Amino acid sequence: MRVFVTGGSGLIGSAAVRELLAAGHTVLALARSEASAQSLSSAGAEPLRGSIADLDVVRVGAAQTDGVIHLAFSHDFSSAEALARAVAEEGAALSVIGQVLVGSDRPLVTVSGTPAVDGRSSTEADPLPTGGPVSGRGQSVMAALALASQGVRSSAVRLPRTVHNEGRGGFAGMLVEMARRSGVSRYPRDGVQRWPAVHALDAAALFRICLERAPAGSSWHAVADEGDRVRDIAEVIGRRLQVPVQGVDPAEFGPLGPIFAADQPASSRYTQETLGWRPRHPSLLEDLEGIGS
Repeated sequence: MRVFVTGGSGLIGSAAVRELLAAGHTVLALARSEASAQSLSSAGAEPLRGSIADLDVVRVGAAQTDGVIHLAFSHDFSSAEALARAVAEEGAALSVIGQVLVGSDRPLVTVSGTPAVDGRSSTEADPLPTGGPVSGRGQSVMAALALASQGVRSSAVRLPRTVHNEGRGGFAGMLVEMARRSGVSRYPRDGVQRWPAVHALDAAALFRICLERAPAGSSWHAVADEGDRVRDIAEVIGRRLQVPVQGVDPAEFGPLGPIFAADQPASSRYTQETLGWRPRHPSLLEDLEGIGS
């Protein structure tokens, strides 16, 4: 299968590109910069210069391939306005991809986060949130899944709050970088909130599986660690970076504060039982043991 991948040079995207190529697929990947294009070429993919804001380029990529894996998202979390722009940009790109694929029976695998459910781990049957700072992402994903009724084999991989590799990526990776900059490993409130996690290489395998055989309109959880306490995450970071560990007001994390403060464990039991996907790589806390000052 010739696959169009957006976000193919990022932490998850680069792993997905390698996973697809190893499985015998060919890859056309969106590249925002020359450095990204060179990295993709070195991996064996064909780069397509542009970003998800370049809707004409996105349309061409989707039209030239047998299926799409959408991973691109701006990681400018500096303000609520920047986050809103990123959500709107992604929604417009998904809409264009969907228009191209309607009536083709080609697969579209998109991405969202695992939802938070009071008192228990969320499952694949739980709906995505309709409120909060990134609710627009959920709405875009639901619109993509609804294309199942229009001849698109759409599916969604719900990623946990941290997708990691060698201490980088996701919310835990953000805590690492914040600790390096500030000299303090911080966590919101009392730190008993639980964050699910998955290794990027395991997540990449699930994206490939969904591309190949996920039913139309289905949602899946790429979760390996059901929920690590944020304080435990911060304590590993503090120990490895040799900095103090401190609980702080969630407001100190900017527009992501409400999400950082939420208890949001998630299960992938249904995904594992149904698709045969099995996480095989290090857990988040094991992975963070490899970081250094």
